[in-house]
Amino acid sequence: MIDGPELFEPSRDFPDPIAAARYDQLVGLDSVKGLLHKEAVLRLDPDRLTGWSLKHHGQEIAALRFFRDRPPLFVFGGDVGTGKTQLAETFGDRVATEMALKIAMRKLTLNARGSGRVGEMTSLISSAFTEVERDARSRIRGGKRTGAVILLVDEADALAQSRDLQQMHHEDRAGVNALIRGVDHVAQEGLPVLVVACTNRLEALDPALLRRAAQTFVFARPDTDQRAAVLTVALDGLGLSKAQIEQLAKVTGETKGRTYGTTYSDLTQRLVPLAVLDAFPDRGIAFEELLAQARELVPTRPFNASAS
Repeated sequence: MIDGPELFEPSRDFPDPIAAARYDQLVGLDSVKGLLHKEAVLRLDPDRLTGWSLKHHGQEIAALRFFRDRPPLFVFGGDVGTGKTQLAETFGDRVATEMALKIAMRKLTLNARGSGRVGEMTSLISSAFTEVERDARSRIRGGKRTGAVILLVDEADALAQSRDLQQMHHEDRAGVNALIRGVDHVAQEGLPVLVVACTNRLEALDPALLRRAAQTFVFARPDTDQRAAVLTVALDGLGLSKAQIEQLAKVTGETKGRTYGTTYSDLTQRLVPLAVLDAFPDRGIAFEELLAQARELVPTRPFNASAS
């Protein structure tokens, strides 16, 4: 058995106020957040579905069986800087708070790939799922779920590339098989576990893994309205008008010479901090200077884009 610290980053437990704040910072992703939360709650408490069905249909409708048969796997795919990992790392807080559960997030490290020795990757991934399942079982007392575990697989394409690739090493294929078996076993055991796989290369994931996903959430760069929503929150306190916010949202979008605009992280981790640093310590942030910085900001290139 492989020790946990070699396979997982330090565990984070929910509820957690820092995670709650980071979750709230994800402006513009309301539809994704809403659907993910609903999925997570119903996966961890299937009796809510039964109650809903009895209330509105007078019986347990057949659709419930198909809903419950899906593995507890969610895939987050999309461009860099679009909020995938931040949402994956924080959504458990809202679920834990609403359901009054203690939820642990275990983030798999790339150590799970091993060093390439035959059978190593399979053993490492199997060990990770064994540990997650043990943790999940400890959170069931007297048939009642007192908690849950979220297993986060970031950069999932590094562990679950499509086995259709001709150049794929035998050990990598075996690792993908182990990951799929782990997801299937969690589902068969009915354990309070949610598996989240994040990737910048959705098209590279193995089709068998994608087929098992209860939901595949595709994260896109923010449109003009979403950029405006992000900037409204990020620049609160500067006294900017709606028209000024809209102007900033427009100039941080696509241009005639560029087919893509800024990412969420371009706005919150680059533009806003730059404005603060530029003004500190001698003056406040002025709109005209902020607008000039927004115009000059070069968005992060899409993951598969070549340098121009």
